[in-house]
Amino acid sequence: MTKKTDSSSFEETLSELDSIVTEMENGDLPLEVALEKFERGIALSRQGQKSLEQAEQKISILLNEQGENALRPFSDDEQP
Repeated sequence: MTKKTDSSSFEETLSELDSIVTEMENGDLPLEVALEKFERGIALSRQGQKSLEQAEQKISILLNEQGENALRPFSDDEQP
């Protein structure tokens, strides 16, 4: 299994993670391979979360520079 570097784009990370989930859902993998895929999936999940957090920080900085309101948590109750 080839491991990608941390410089993968968010989309590449998400695509690889989706591929791993699909493979694991089939249930045909030997235990050792499934464990390797699971470990890779966890690493990709953390990498994706880090990318999202960095994007949120950049957006927050840009909004602050423009004098806009700070970010607030998303609520399903809010209407666009």
